[in-house]
Amino acid sequence: MSTQLHDDLAFMRQALLLAERGRGAVEPNPLVGAIVVRDGRVVGTGWHQRFGGPHAEVLALAEAGAAARGSTVYVSLEPCCHQGKTPPCTDALLKAGVRRVVAAMTDPFPQVAGRGAELLRQAGVRVEVGVGCEEAAHLNAPYLKLLRTGRPYVIAKWAMTLDGRIATHTGSSRWVTGEAARERVHALRGRVDGILTGIGTVLADDPLLTARPPGPRVATRIILDSRLRIPRDSQLVRTARQFPLLIVHSRSSDPQLREQLESAGCECLAVDSRSDRPYLEAVLDELGRRRMTNLLVEGGSEVLGSFFGLRAVDEAQVFIAPKIVGGRHAVSPVGGAGIPRMNEALAASDLTIERIGPDVLLRGQLRY
Repeated sequence: MSTQLHDDLAFMRQALLLAERGRGAVEPNPLVGAIVVRDGRVVGTGWHQRFGGPHAEVLALAEAGAAARGSTVYVSLEPCCHQGKTPPCTDALLKAGVRRVVAAMTDPFPQVAGRGAELLRQAGVRVEVGVGCEEAAHLNAPYLKLLRTGRPYVIAKWAMTLDGRIATHTGSSRWVTGEAARERVHALRGRVDGILTGIGTVLADDPLLTARPPGPRVATRIILDSRLRIPRDSQLVRTARQFPLLIVHSRSSDPQLREQLESAGCECLAVDSRSDRPYLEAVLDELGRRRMTNLLVEGGSEVLGSFFGLRAVDEAQVFIAPKIVGGRHAVSPVGGAGIPRMNEALAASDLTIERIGPDVLLRGQLRY
């Protein structure tokens, strides 16, 4: 590896770490970090901090001031070249007199898609794209999926024992993991656009499905409830005016029940159903139309099984507690029909393992 490439990768990794700070605050925009380097020294840093706020490059250039002239700017995504909620970053880079721009990857957003890099090149700026591309694509996987498919990035989360159970044979599930793991789940809830579960979980646990303490986002709580069985005195319905609640139901459900829920502040969404279950494809399409970027699925085994069966899960976050409950009728995490042969099993990649108190968190992306 050349010295230049080594340095480029080192500075780009700093930009990627900065970009991560915006998670939960900038979506549906991408996570972007920028570093301004002059004579081998960092003179400016920035990251996209909130939706509608200044972009990473603008903040980094402002910090660098006059030192930005003749510098190299490392940015985790191709600079924008269009007027959106903020002016084009390409204009700011040219005005600052930047000599070189290194971008980790092209921005596939239709109004950019290589045009930002080309505009800079035409103005005499050296532009290189691709340094740290794999890491950048991993960082912005939710943004890239929403652009590519029109559907949100789906995170499946569950907590289980060492013997792979999410509940005992009597249905008891509180609590599988310890307090530190549950705090991590609340932090995750505070960074997503939607939290989805099924009516079975609602009837069994009466969950609230909020982030405590609150995070940068307030997620819409989404309940799959074909026949509108959700109790009117449930925590979800009682807090519907404080925290968004979307109830997905069958088109054939009782209109009076729908009116009662809507009068309580709930939003009801009718979709086509099969075997008394809403079409998940229609649900995901609707959430994508609403520009939801990250969807957290916290359902029971049947809801999780439906998402895995549809091959709609992008990432699994599995909390494992050092407990064994046993029992052939104890509940496993992923229901549904399952796969017939082991060589057809879904494989998780980019696996990370983290100790959280007495428990372990496994995270991996699913490849199909």
